[in-house]
Amino acid sequence: MYHQIPRAALLTTAALALSSALLTALVAVEWGPLLTLDDDIAGTTHRWAVRQRGVTQVFRVLTDWIWDPVTMRLLCAGVALWMVWRTAAWWTALWLVVTCGVAAVVQQAVKAGVARPRPVWPDPVDSARYAAFPSGHTMTATVVCGLLLWLIHRHGVGGARWWAAVAVGVVSVLGVGLTRVWLGVHWFSDVLGGWLLGSLLVAAAVLVDERRQGPAGAGSRA
Repeated sequence: MYHQIPRAALLTTAALALSSALLTALVAVEWGPLLTLDDDIAGTTHRWAVRQRGVTQVFRVLTDWIWDPVTMRLLCAGVALWMVWRTAAWWTALWLVVTCGVAAVVQQAVKAGVARPRPVWPDPVDSARYAAFPSGHTMTATVVCGLLLWLIHRHGVGGARWWAAVAVGVVSVLGVGLTRVWLGVHWFSDVLGGWLLGSLLVAAAVLVDERRQGPAGAGSRA
């Protein structure tokens, strides 16, 4: 059974698509004001990273182990398996895994298309490979946390548990972006691009889920 998609959801998705496309275009054409802002932020955070070695080490652990894309994708896969095992929710599990897979493909395609170099430092505190835009860590965390929050909402979780989940999601999404800029492996606009593209994919996935099952609380949970 298919349901009509709310107008607000369509407008949100369209706004995210437009914002993502605009930022990607500005990065691709190397728009001067954006590059200047990126340089200023990167220079400042790199000086802090060099001076605050303890904070830098904590950020490396967080970005390499807790908020790493592999960790995020394994979490997503684990939730999908749990849903199949506990409730036989095959549609939701497939929806979750496919969305994460699409996000990985989109991320790599945009990186290859824009081919933006990463920041280069004479005294780096961390390293990373491949193109800079968008931040893969940030985009993956945004997609996974967004999808899981939507599932929690759809299953009627409320009160303290809902707000605890929101807090963990927000801290993770914002925190991973901060670590990537602090460690000098991404420009701020790379992180912003990851947030926007990740949010766009979550919004699109929610549209698909609502089309299939109806608004949260109104349709099947399978």
